Amino acid sequence: MFAVIKTGGKQYKVAEGDEIVVEKLSADTGADVTFDVLMLGDGKSVTVGAPLVSGASVVGEIAAQRKGDKKLIMKKRQRNTYRRKKGHRQLESVVTITSILTDGKKAPAKKAAAPKKEDAPKTEAKAAPAKEAPAAKKEAAPKKEAAPAAKKDAAPKKEAAPKADAKPKTDERGRLAKAEGKKDDLKLISGVGPAMEKKLNAAGIFHFWQVADLNKSQAAELDDEAGLGGRIERDEWVKQAKKLAKDA
Repeated sequence: MFAVIKTGGKQYKVAEGDEIVVEKLSADTGADVTFDVLMLGDGKSVTVGAPLVSGASVVGEIAAQRKGDKKLIMKKRQRNTYRRKKGHRQLESVVTITSILTDGKKAPAKKAAAPKKEDAPKTEAKAAPAKEAPAAKKEAAPKKEAAPAAKKDAAPKKEAAPKADAKPKTDERGRLAKAEGKKDDLKLISGVGPAMEKKLNAAGIFHFWQVADLNKSQAAELDDEAGLGGRIERDEWVKQAKKLAKDA
């Protein structure tokens, strides 16, 4: 199913899981936004609104707030020394389409995070009263000379076992058949939303170090396979993943 929405004076054709870049929306990262639907289609039939499709809406999640590429504006006047050069970067919102709703349905509410339990107040331990030391004897007994201790043969030191590689072995494309231990939250990489994380997991990418170890050919193959449109190189995923893997 697809829908045509309007925002910022422009129209966009979207489907569930798509990620679009629109002019900045007044909402925080991670918040849900709702768009009116101009046209709705399911492959067999198309419904055109007048101007909107009644009871239909598109819900998306703001994945990032950013600035677009710089645009240069040049001005000059003929037969004059008037020259002006300015730059502009448009404020943009990256939105991941989560659902297309029809017949007046509403998006399911997000589950609220469970409140953290407050730590119980620590009770101060009372110090036990110190016992009085027995009175020292007036005359100290003569010290006995210590017998020379026999030198024990020092036991040979054991050689340290070689450390096992922390990273599991990947295939020639840098992929894993399944996650080794707990998966990393790939959404921490700028430009990766919930839908993009599912595509990366389906392709065998589960950890920050996998993205950080991608070479140019592996990154190009992954970009083409997952339909990322050059996002790995453009958003510097490898550089971001190296920092996240180091901090993890």
